[in-house]
Amino acid sequence: MAGGGFAASSAGHEFEAKITPIVIISCIMAATGGLMFGYDVGVSGGVTSMSPFLKKFFPVVYRKTQDKGIDSNYCKYDNQGLQLFTSSLYLAGLTATFAASYTTRKYGRRPSMLIAGVFFIVGTILNGAAQDLAMLIIGRISLGCGVGFANQAVPLFLSEIAPTRIRGGLNILFQLNITIGILFANLVNYGTNKISGGWGWRVSLGLAGLPAGLLTLGALLVVETPNSLVERGLLEEGKAVLRRIRGTDNVEPEFLELVEASRIAKEVKHPFRNLLKLRNRPQLIIAVSMQIFQQFTGINAIMFYAPVLFNTLGFGNDAALYSAVITGAVNVLATVVSIYSVDKVGRRMLLLQAGVQMFLSQVVIAVILGLKVKDHSDNLHKGFAIFVVVLVCTYVAAFAWSWGPLGWLIPSETFPLETRSAGQSVTVCTNLLFTFVIAQGFLSMLCHFKFGIFLFFSGWVLIMSFFVLFLLPETKNIPIEEMTERVWKQHWLWKRFMDDYHIEGNQIAGDDLKKNGHANGFDPVSQL
Repeated sequence: MAGGGFAASSAGHEFEAKITPIVIISCIMAATGGLMFGYDVGVSGGVTSMSPFLKKFFPVVYRKTQDKGIDSNYCKYDNQGLQLFTSSLYLAGLTATFAASYTTRKYGRRPSMLIAGVFFIVGTILNGAAQDLAMLIIGRISLGCGVGFANQAVPLFLSEIAPTRIRGGLNILFQLNITIGILFANLVNYGTNKISGGWGWRVSLGLAGLPAGLLTLGALLVVETPNSLVERGLLEEGKAVLRRIRGTDNVEPEFLELVEASRIAKEVKHPFRNLLKLRNRPQLIIAVSMQIFQQFTGINAIMFYAPVLFNTLGFGNDAALYSAVITGAVNVLATVVSIYSVDKVGRRMLLLQAGVQMFLSQVVIAVILGLKVKDHSDNLHKGFAIFVVVLVCTYVAAFAWSWGPLGWLIPSETFPLETRSAGQSVTVCTNLLFTFVIAQGFLSMLCHFKFGIFLFFSGWVLIMSFFVLFLLPETKNIPIEEMTERVWKQHWLWKRFMDDYHIEGNQIAGDDLKKNGHANGFDPVSQL
């Protein structure tokens, strides 16, 4: 759930920098932070399809899955407690984001990453050793708090520590590692499901301790970012760290830009109030809409509950987990496509092409399930089952090279400096809120909508594709400080909101922001 754009210096050149060991450690941190979040997303669907897990914590659901005469196939897993097991993580993450934002700004990026690591480790221990539902949910809440702190601090740390020329790649790499974490969780679930004795689910939940431990260790080893040190008035320390991470003594130009950009950012006294002003409405509308639309593609419903979904369609338990592994692998490969294509074909083209692909695959899935999977049917014909998996993979691939990374990238490159931090906080909170809504409601929706669940999401895909077509401007290869002149003032609708774009008090806006040329030197919350 992260993305990023190439960040050039304001003067149009790159500062002198080498790829030093500290930057390599940063890459490892990106992997462990992303892996941790991805693993938490992927593991829940696998364990909730395991009979021993259901028998211990959700006996009502277990009885439904065993007695074919009790209820509709589509309603076997309809249980608010079962959905709370998955969704509690995201509600906790939403709440923790507010504390994480303050901690990251006030005390630095490293403390927030350490706190995230501790929350992850505690949550992993509670889940792996869970004896009752309360202990299980508390463990998920602890993991959610870790997600809130990690998603606030890790991408911000990476964007500040990385040399300009690899910053964009590092940020999309974070999204890539989330997909790898999901795939890893699916593979673990497939293996642990074969463990006799009914304790495989404990291994699945407990193995989250590996990326959690690596994230904590990484946070202990790395230095604080120069941006954070300068922001907190520790100028000499900031310059020393900048020399160390850039591998050169010639850091004065970059350091001066950090100091000046920090001064400008501090002059903005009420960023959330500024966010509501007329000239910032287009960015706010697009950022919030992108997060809502990202969730209403239905992707997290698929990734959370892939094994449960395939079980519902009549796949055996092993086949369901195996199918989830396949979709997870496709998710990883398609995200790689986005890394290479996003700055070549543009954001709009990827989103529009993916919209057609997702819409058609979901409609065909709905037709097949409507005709072949009845309330009490025992199985889906092998040929149709394979076709459904192919269609789900087609859908997942389209999402992974479009709404996955771009849902975060586009908001991160459209907010101006004076509202960047507030804008990204709103973006993250909106995403976690609607992730929680989908996670908590999907299995109930599946029970009531049946195959129509795919028509529901395809309808949303159609709506968001029209939104992209008419309301989303192209931001490919446009520097952030030129976004107002080259994007917003040229758009047929949004240009009407730009009339009041001028300096008010201490705010830096419009052409003056471009002249000062500090928009990219300091990025309070470049993206999450």
